[in-house]
Amino acid sequence: MFSQDRNALRKQYFEAWQKHLGGLPLTPLEAMIADVIADHPEYHDLLESEDLALAREYFPETGETNPFLHMGMHLALREQVSTNRPAGIRAVHKQLSRALGDPLEAEHLMMNHLAEALWHAQRNGLPPNEKQYMQGLRELAKERGRR
Repeated sequence: MFSQDRNALRKQYFEAWQKHLGGLPLTPLEAMIADVIADHPEYHDLLESEDLALAREYFPETGETNPFLHMGMHLALREQVSTNRPAGIRAVHKQLSRALGDPLEAEHLMMNHLAEALWHAQRNGLPPNEKQYMQGLRELAKERGRR
């Protein structure tokens, strides 16, 4: 999952989804990928045309969402929650899931904070600031808990 080759990364989604649809055994990572894909039916058609999807570029400045980046963010968040790293993220996810009534929607809100933390880290050439990241997530959970 940690390749610099965009097409190799994207192919993992296709392979996991095809194995899932075929009822074939999945590795733990493939199972996580298939679960994320299953949660996003809007991407199922995309995963039917591997050649087109591998060549496709997505431009946020024109309002496009990169589905592979979006699903990758879900995978990152689920890994963070499963390992509770950074410390406290599992509790935040649980609190948001309860407040929103849907763990997937909690991830969608949390994703904005993860993207911001990664953007700042990349811009500054430093590791992500877990303290700021968690502070933003805790504020989000507190705000949503009041609604």
